[in-house]
Amino acid sequence: MHVADWKTWQDSWDRQQEWYLPDREERFRVMLDMVEALAGPEPRVLDLACGTGSISDRLLKRFPGAVSTGLDLDPALLTIASGYFAGDPRVTFVTADLHDPQWPSKLPHGTYDAVLTATALHWLKPEPLKALYGQIAGVLRDGGVFMNADHMPDPSTPRLNAAARAHDRARQEREKAAGVLTWEEWWATAKADPVLAEPTARRYEIYGDHADGETHSAQWHAAALREAGFAEARPVWRSVTDAVVLGLK
Repeated sequence: MHVADWKTWQDSWDRQQEWYLPDREERFRVMLDMVEALAGPEPRVLDLACGTGSISDRLLKRFPGAVSTGLDLDPALLTIASGYFAGDPRVTFVTADLHDPQWPSKLPHGTYDAVLTATALHWLKPEPLKALYGQIAGVLRDGGVFMNADHMPDPSTPRLNAAARAHDRARQEREKAAGVLTWEEWWATAKADPVLAEPTARRYEIYGDHADGETHSAQWHAAALREAGFAEARPVWRSVTDAVVLGLK
């Protein structure tokens, strides 16, 4: 494929994700604001469970002096990421399974200024996630920052949650009518593509259809980060359904 074709796939992934997360760019902006505040404008970043490299893309556009390591297990999304960033020496991709406690040994750098992840760690059960938080603390330099943007519901407001869900469903129906692809439809398109068909088939062998993990409140995540060795941890952004929790080592 040409670079333009990989950009088309990258853009298509972004549109599909925004159908579920209409404030996706806002959370990315807050994450990069905090990276700049705590690590400066030329950080070494680990883009954890990087997918197509959405975080790395925004990182490098905002901070041209940054470097990024993208880590994922998904062969299809890594194929898109590798094609999209081909020839950019600032980006390295690593294939690793976060369930494997040895995943940090595959990283090209010993420590990082920041570790960023979005809409990925809800794939993990609570105990593996707590263990992962400890491993993340281990790859951060002292004073380094970790941020997790993910589904972090607040069950204490059931009426508010129900109203927000209904409002969001109406938006999704409008956007679906305008041609936006759902998760399932996007993957069906990838399966039908001659270049992505084989890595997509491998991806389904690894993951199946979707996550078997759990969601937790932002407060749960902050407490888990403190237990894992972070000096400070708190939400730095949230919507009705999602939040960005920051841990400072």
